[in-house]
Amino acid sequence: MAAQPAPARGSASPALLSIGQVLARLTPEFPDLSPSKLRFLEERGLVRPARTQSGYRKFCQQDVERIRLVLTMQRDRYLPLVVIKSYLDDVDAGLGPLFPGAQTDHGPSMLPSGRRLSRDELIREAGATPMLLQDAVSASVIMPGDTFGDDSLSVLKALVELQRCGIEPRHLRGFRAAAERELGLIESALIPVSRRKDPSSRARAAELAVEIAGQLEVVRSSLIRQALGRLVP
Repeated sequence: MAAQPAPARGSASPALLSIGQVLARLTPEFPDLSPSKLRFLEERGLVRPARTQSGYRKFCQQDVERIRLVLTMQRDRYLPLVVIKSYLDDVDAGLGPLFPGAQTDHGPSMLPSGRRLSRDELIREAGATPMLLQDAVSASVIMPGDTFGDDSLSVLKALVELQRCGIEPRHLRGFRAAAERELGLIESALIPVSRRKDPSSRARAAELAVEIAGQLEVVRSSLIRQALGRLVP
């Protein structure tokens, strides 16, 4: 939907806000928000502010709440913009989509959450043994540290189940190498964007990295399903 011209002064429409006024409302909650970030969200189709005859962006209250929702989904659920946009497009179409991060087909977020667990908490919550965690760290399946995030917890839980099938962390050493190769692909794809040093380009590079990682996950999952189809006809 194209941006609509801002209503003339004196009309009965609710007051529209400038970029500066939107920032004043949202930066207490989202300190990293900037004009370039707002323009980037517009470029990606997440928000569609009106325009004055002079071309200045004007935001209504619905736009502000939409921006707040997008930023909250990024901050709290670490969702890529492509997932957020798909959700909002479905909402706009009246489809009543399931909120991303619940039981969806988008899969888990590509970024870690903010929760931190001690070594003992990680082992206890995963139902693992200290030896299994040590083996996972040695195989570079879980990165060493004093604390661990939810991503490490998910991996360790998976390793507990795999161990019951006879698959040990040492059998998964190639996964780290494969991840590093994928990282190389992402870095190569980001070169044209990352060469530009402006804040908008940095934001675009960060979002693009997550989106590429998500698409690589789709390809990887498809290949595994195809292989399983041959294994279990």
